[in-house]
Amino acid sequence: MHGNLAMQPKKQPEHRPSVQERKRVVVRKKTIPVQEKLLYLFTIFMCVVVAGVIIFRYAQIYQLNVEIKELTRDQSALMLEIRELQKQVETLSDPGTIIEKAKQSGMVKSEEPVIAVEIGDRNSQTAMRE
Repeated sequence: MHGNLAMQPKKQPEHRPSVQERKRVVVRKKTIPVQEKLLYLFTIFMCVVVAGVIIFRYAQIYQLNVEIKELTRDQSALMLEIRELQKQVETLSDPGTIIEKAKQSGMVKSEEPVIAVEIGDRNSQTAMRE
């Protein structure tokens, strides 16, 4: 068997796989038209402007609230000061206190009567008899 050519098996031709050409369809996406791009850009711009206005208004409201708190604090301090000054007015307008302060300043009580003189429209002034 080994040396007999008649018995040798036929060589089979090398089997080449057949290559089939496939056509591939490439689908390109269409680009966005310029008008649509501008519309998107304008929409984004308007959203940014609206957001900016809203943030600006909130900042103004916050600033007004801070000013209101400061003015309220100042008002309460001024009201306290007014109360204290009213107490001082009450104590200083007491006739006994006025007489004491006048005596401390070196003033003396006059024995002559005081004459009231009217000038023009109901304004009265006092004058001493000479």
